[in-house]
Amino acid sequence: MKTPVTHLTRQARHEFEMDAIAACFIGGTAVTGGIGTIPGAMVGALIMGVLNQGLSIMGVDAAWVKTIKGLVVIAAVAYDLLSKKKKG
Repeated sequence: MKTPVTHLTRQARHEFEMDAIAACFIGGTAVTGGIGTIPGAMVGALIMGVLNQGLSIMGVDAAWVKTIKGLVVIAAVAYDLLSKKKKG
């Protein structure tokens, strides 16, 4: 399902930025920087796309979508930090 985008509001641009950042963190890019892969970012983008489409199909309110995306990012960052803490 794809529709052409002819006009973006400022808010919509910020939502795309949030999705891109979330995709990188979900894909395994380190919060501290220096570690990350292109395939990991692609997997993260796929997960964010599925999450966006699924929530859209379910008719979830936009405020809840942002909240859920934020929780997913927080979980990914927490997992990254905890896994690094265990390693050393």
